[in-house]
Amino acid sequence: MAVTVETLEKLERKITLTLPVDVIAKEVDLRLKRVARQVKIDGFRPGKVPMNIVAQRYGYSTHYEVMNDKVGEAFASATNEAKLRVAGQPRISEKDGAPEGQMAFEAVFEVYPEVKMGDLASIQVEKASADVTDAAIDKTIEILRKQRRTFAQRGLSGAAEDNDRVTIDFEGKIDGEPFQGGKAEDFQFLLGEGQMLKEFEDAVRGMKSGESKTFPLNFPADYHGKDVAGKQADFLVTLKKVEAAHLPEVSDELAKSLGVADASVTGLRADIKNNLQREVKFRLLGRNKQAALDGLVGVAELDLPKASVQAELDRMIEGARADLKARGIKDADKAPIPDDVFRPQAEKRVRMGLVVAELVRSHELHATAEQIKAHIEELASSYEKPADVVKWYYSDMSRLGEVEAIVIENNVTDFILSKAKVTDKAVSFDELMGQS
Repeated sequence: MAVTVETLEKLERKITLTLPVDVIAKEVDLRLKRVARQVKIDGFRPGKVPMNIVAQRYGYSTHYEVMNDKVGEAFASATNEAKLRVAGQPRISEKDGAPEGQMAFEAVFEVYPEVKMGDLASIQVEKASADVTDAAIDKTIEILRKQRRTFAQRGLSGAAEDNDRVTIDFEGKIDGEPFQGGKAEDFQFLLGEGQMLKEFEDAVRGMKSGESKTFPLNFPADYHGKDVAGKQADFLVTLKKVEAAHLPEVSDELAKSLGVADASVTGLRADIKNNLQREVKFRLLGRNKQAALDGLVGVAELDLPKASVQAELDRMIEGARADLKARGIKDADKAPIPDDVFRPQAEKRVRMGLVVAELVRSHELHATAEQIKAHIEELASSYEKPADVVKWYYSDMSRLGEVEAIVIENNVTDFILSKAKVTDKAVSFDELMGQS
């Protein structure tokens, strides 16, 4: 096989492949004979179908399969011989003017780029740290109490206030006309928790059972319902029931109901602190990892393979359509999503992946079996039966692969931080958790 490699532009290459026609013909004949031994055709006993009939029926598809296989093998052999790292799938087309007894093909494809890594010592990384405070523990306890709250109906004279559960009928109109989703009966929501628009909650707050009220409401311009976004509606609301919330006391009984081993308030706080510290650790790792990786990409020079970017774009668009489908959007799989929506993010992901891969390769930052095991055991430690969780991870290669990728990123992060100019920054618990 004669191989010619041409450089087109940047990462694009072209290989010319030639294949002997007789090799193709022999392979087609071999496969047709194999088919003839197995195929069932009316009027013939198995294995007794004449070859001309087998060729008539299966010749085209068999020839197509052989061509795909042989050209694929030739392409793989040629790129291996030329020591080319192929990015994406090649575009292969038949070429005219082949020598007698030969078939010629052109394969146009991209190769992975050379990554020029800058000085890691020039990277500036802000490394975050955070503590689990008593206030954070108190806030978590309040969340747990709210999850276990009960409700008791207020008297007819009791006005609705924040944290109450209210049951209402409502109907909204825009320019005197009802609109879709603007009417409901026996609708319940928790007052003061942002489940409804602020103007709506403000109108209901202070109402009593049996009371009705009409009020205007301005839908925000960015409201998710496009038909009403930016418009003013008039709502009629009737309050049918007001229920006051009752939260369980912070007691040993609450600790026991939550399954805390040391069924006491002290044990509950200690258990919550351990869980929050674990969560803080992983969030700090994620935040500092991103800062380190962003710094790494900033000192690297490389061209991006178009094929890799397009593959990432396709994955992101498919993920967006799946998300729309899960939300009940009709014909979500056909939703037009322009590439430009995700292109910057896709390019960033591809660039990040290539730069990290180069650093892993050049500095031997691969994940070890011991590191993978330690990470899985740490993940499993927060569950009731850690051994079962560990077994679950090791029972699936894809799950192990995900853990391995995380460990590699952690190795890369540690390596960058050991070389970069690092400044420490203390952040609050709420800021780290995205609650501020």
